[in-house]
Amino acid sequence: MSTTADQMATAYFDAIELLCRVTPKGWYAERGTARAGLTHAGIPTLNAVYDTTTEPDLGALDELATEVRRQAPHWSLMVRGEASDEVAEIAARHGLRGRSELPFLACATDDIVFRAGSTQRVPVRRVGAGENERYTDALTQSFEAPDGAFGSLMGGAVLDADAITGYLAEESGHPTGTALGMRTRGAVGVFNIAVVPSARGRGLGRVLTEVVLRDGIAAGADAAYLHSSAMGRPLYESMGFALVETWTAFQAG
Repeated sequence: MSTTADQMATAYFDAIELLCRVTPKGWYAERGTARAGLTHAGIPTLNAVYDTTTEPDLGALDELATEVRRQAPHWSLMVRGEASDEVAEIAARHGLRGRSELPFLACATDDIVFRAGSTQRVPVRRVGAGENERYTDALTQSFEAPDGAFGSLMGGAVLDADAITGYLAEESGHPTGTALGMRTRGAVGVFNIAVVPSARGRGLGRVLTEVVLRDGIAAGADAAYLHSSAMGRPLYESMGFALVETWTAFQAG
């Protein structure tokens, strides 16, 4: 599979739609090329209005922003590439004045650089819906988020969905990290890579990422994508990922 920005973005947007349709409090809507995906978690990026193209439908974005603003106190507006002045005006009109960049990275699975023996260092296992509370607790600790911030995001049947796999890293029976793989359109998306503060600096983030990628490849994926923080980007680039597009996100500042 080619890892062009359009193809990887389409796989990402399909994954977000899937998540919003299976999470217990999810809501999803479409207007032209604009979309709205809500999980009702207390984190702005998990409740987003966005456009699937590089030329946003301004009227549709504005309409969906009006609807989402009514439903979710914590939400964001996201566009591919550099946001135009018109998009920034829409965001500001809806109270979103904070602005950030979201590097979008991708690679063909043939180009992934796996570290020999890395997945043997720390036990990482799949988790199903029966352990959604344990997974959510680990996610909260790893991202150092306030209690309850993720709400029912991983509840219901999310972790039993065919295209979604959750992972926990554990040491001495205690969770030390999380990961999530989502498979759409022949690509695997890497999400929720996070490590508890006491376990950082030992390569666990790479181990978790590699497990998601190996399972994705085993399930037939021939490309992978992710959004990266500035801190995590050197790691992902060392694994074969490359920047395909930089997105812009607005949230309350």
